[in-house]
Amino acid sequence: MLQTGVDIVEIPRVQRLARRYGERFRARVYTTREWIDCDGRAPSLAARFAAKEATIKALGSRRPALHEIEVVGGLGERPRIRLSGRAAELAREQGVRELALSLSHAQEHAVAMVVLLREGEASPPWE
Repeated sequence: MLQTGVDIVEIPRVQRLARRYGERFRARVYTTREWIDCDGRAPSLAARFAAKEATIKALGSRRPALHEIEVVGGLGERPRIRLSGRAAELAREQGVRELALSLSHAQEHAVAMVVLLREGEASPPWE
């Protein structure tokens, strides 16, 4: 069965949050690796924030901590989601077998789409 999640984020909003809350914001939302990979680039930070929210929507369940959803893959690599802690536990409980991620950004917005594949068959919409 496929599940999807989509999120769009205003890049300036993420910039303001990072400036205002600094390390507290970083530790709550991002892993150290993500923070280093983004190197302060607001569009990259915003796209990762959107990816975390889209993943939560795709899981459609209890809300894990944002830093338990990590976007990995450097420049020129396809981005991937790596789950840990409660996020990984939720995925296991739901039988998630695969997660696919797409990221994009424009001047003011970043968007992410997550598609996850779960074990089991989908119910046809006509039943």
